[in-house]
Amino acid sequence: MAIAEQGTISIHTENIFPIIKKWLYSDHEIFLRELISNAVDAIKKMRMVSLSGEYSGEVGEPEIVITLDQDKNQLSITDNGIGMTAEEVKKYINQVAFSSAEEFVEKYKASEDQAIIGHFGLGFYSSFMVAKLVEIDTLSYQEGAEAVHWSCEGSTTFSLEASERTERGTTITLTLQEEEKEYLEEARIKQLVTKYCDFMPVPIKLGEEQINKQKAPWKESPSNLTDEDYLEFYRYLYPFQEDPLLWVHINTDYPFIVNGILYFPKIKPDIDVTKGQIKLFCNQVFVSDNCEEVVPQFLLPLRGVLDSTDIPLNVSRSFLQADRTVRQIANHVAKKVGDRLKELYREDRAKYISSWQDLGTFIKFGSINDDKFKKQVEDILIFRTTATLGADVPEGEGQEGDVWGDDKQADSYCTIQEYLERNKEKHENKVYYCTDEVNQATYVDLLKNQGIEVLYMDAFIDQHFVPFLEREYSDVKFLRVDAELDETLIDQDKPAEIVDPNTNQTRSDMIKELFEKSLNKPQLTIRTESLKGDNAPPAMLLLPESARRMQEMMAMMQNQAVQFPTEHTLMVNTAHPMIQNLINLSQGSVISGSGESPSAALSKQICEYVYDLALMAQKGFDADGMKSFTERSNQMLTKLTELAVK
Repeated sequence: MAIAEQGTISIHTENIFPIIKKWLYSDHEIFLRELISNAVDAIKKMRMVSLSGEYSGEVGEPEIVITLDQDKNQLSITDNGIGMTAEEVKKYINQVAFSSAEEFVEKYKASEDQAIIGHFGLGFYSSFMVAKLVEIDTLSYQEGAEAVHWSCEGSTTFSLEASERTERGTTITLTLQEEEKEYLEEARIKQLVTKYCDFMPVPIKLGEEQINKQKAPWKESPSNLTDEDYLEFYRYLYPFQEDPLLWVHINTDYPFIVNGILYFPKIKPDIDVTKGQIKLFCNQVFVSDNCEEVVPQFLLPLRGVLDSTDIPLNVSRSFLQADRTVRQIANHVAKKVGDRLKELYREDRAKYISSWQDLGTFIKFGSINDDKFKKQVEDILIFRTTATLGADVPEGEGQEGDVWGDDKQADSYCTIQEYLERNKEKHENKVYYCTDEVNQATYVDLLKNQGIEVLYMDAFIDQHFVPFLEREYSDVKFLRVDAELDETLIDQDKPAEIVDPNTNQTRSDMIKELFEKSLNKPQLTIRTESLKGDNAPPAMLLLPESARRMQEMMAMMQNQAVQFPTEHTLMVNTAHPMIQNLINLSQGSVISGSGESPSAALSKQICEYVYDLALMAQKGFDADGMKSFTERSNQMLTKLTELAVK
């Protein structure tokens, strides 16, 4: 029977007609993804109908073929799927937003591996963003079905007539608008297929060449993949990047479907932790370059793929909608990441330690921002320590409550709880920590020489993590090594030496007075102590913990660089030979008249120099300070040479 009909497309008022509202899709290139997705659906439907026994003919090898005809300004997409009858075309094409996928899935109850991509009924109409004429030639699998030709120029008027098509399936032909001719270029089509359709489970051909990878590793069972498979996939997704530290393979089908492979990359100093790099797919169809709504914020620097048919997208599949399921998936992803980290901690501690510099950033940031994640990882939060414990432990082994390393020369690591337990006899409920291994080396050595263990908290996140630890361990005092001197560092047994019986002035009093007069800095506190150890420096700066942190917090709130605290303490070591000699040098008192003796003037410059060195150790110089230091150093050295040649 010949088919000839004219009619009007029925628009459901509760759904926006995307021909009229073209901005429904943010990018015109989306049309290719949508049409290929529909073709994949048609092929899957054919397979399901065949499996159900409704079709006994030859299904054939599935394929989607893209054809470009520059002479006719046409692009066509052909599939060998289920096809459509005239009635189905009128029902599913002419009635905008009446999705055949929903009705089909309900009828056949598709299993996960046969899931249908389309759920919106609008993807087909994205073709009108780039085409001035859209044509459909289709032949249904049903016995006795007649081929149908449908065409529309982007208005609500269509034509439906008989087609000469003889093979089961559908061809969509787009006659492109003049400004959209880029989609006739092979390179552009290959680029879009790679971006959106690379992992669709059907071969996509441009002419005779297959242009998609087809295999989606995240859909595989982890037991079927080797380490090299995971690395190869990472290199494909992120070319020219360092290999990842480790990965997490997620395969969940209850209470929601989510698959994916997430990688821990090496953290670069300039990484933007607010920008996600995980690629979002919906049933192997690429949706977005990031999925910030599907993973907790602290996991945004992870890389890889997440794929879920349960993630609610808007009709263009371009943006996530706020949804309880999304929050549940985010929590599930965080749990899987935590489980993987704990597994690595238990099974390969050497690798865990060697990766800690990067993993620690994720774990600490996650602990601060997610209570559930914090509970998961609180026992695997480790810190490098000055202690040399565990040196005799064989590689990969450990003793309960001890510290472990990847070899005998390796740095030792421990948890806060292990540190507190090990040091409770020396300094109960105190944790000494270092934030700059180079500039705080003097302070660390002083403590080490007196048998006091120091933890290194020198990652960029630790400025925020120390206050978090203080809240977690409310009865513990966290002290940066340059904040205060432990009593064990001070020689309490050395008696105060009286140098002026008339005033009972001690040598310490004289040293303090000398530095106060020489430096003349009202906001600087001078403190004198006799320090133990031959390697103790002549002077050190102490930065009160509370004042320093307040200044750091204010700088962070105002988005400014942290300035060196104006109020600080210069701790002068009275036991140092140079300081003792300085007193004797300063006693070259004032000459008759108004000038100073050379020795008294030199002692003043040495006091300034000692203070400068202490400042330098704490990075306390700005540009003007460094200039002044250089000038003073030259002046002092000149005087020393003058004294030496006399």
